[in-house]
Amino acid sequence: MLRSIEGNRYVTQVFVRAMRVTVPLTALAVLGLTACDSGADAEPNGKSGPSVIVPGAPGEANRTLSAEDAARHRADDDSPNSADVDYARMMIEHHSQALDMTQLVPDRAESSQVKKVAERIEAAQQPEIEVMRGWLKEHGEAEQGGGHDHATMPGMATEAQLAELKAARGKAFDRLFLSLMITHHEGAITMAAEVKAQGNNVRVEEMADDVIAQQTSEISRMRTML
Repeated sequence: MLRSIEGNRYVTQVFVRAMRVTVPLTALAVLGLTACDSGADAEPNGKSGPSVIVPGAPGEANRTLSAEDAARHRADDDSPNSADVDYARMMIEHHSQALDMTQLVPDRAESSQVKKVAERIEAAQQPEIEVMRGWLKEHGEAEQGGGHDHATMPGMATEAQLAELKAARGKAFDRLFLSLMITHHEGAITMAAEVKAQGNNVRVEEMADDVIAQQTSEISRMRTML
């Protein structure tokens, strides 16, 4: 009986040792297959990943780069391109409309929460406008360029909607203000996400990140108030 137990222990030890050898070999085989597959998917020029269209600087044509070249270009040179400049110009107009809406709040809103939200929006977006104006000036760009149509900017309220907001009072004003401002914020987030994908300037990307973080939080707050 003792021999049988010792024999089983010996067989078990041999089996475990064999598994310890087999598992690493299997892992190496899988890694080898993966490496072969990734090589098969690589582009003919040896650069992996999809092509990236990089907007040119104002007055320059767009360029098509590999993903690696685009990342390298971004790391070496963060000169503003047309997407960066357009973002700053349009966001100044976008923020300006939000401020026009917040200026209606003190005389028309009933909810103290709505008034506080409007104060926070004004406190955040007025300085952002000044930063973007300074950025454009620093890079030799005029604030107005191309005469952007408000209708082409996501989230902008129409003239009819603004007129309705001006005419509203009390709870009706509160509801309409929140609804329009949520849509307005969602449009700003869309614009910020687009410039993060298409722009080249690090400072603009940082401004876009701030817009996304701040306005996403404000949207959540305003939705609870409707």
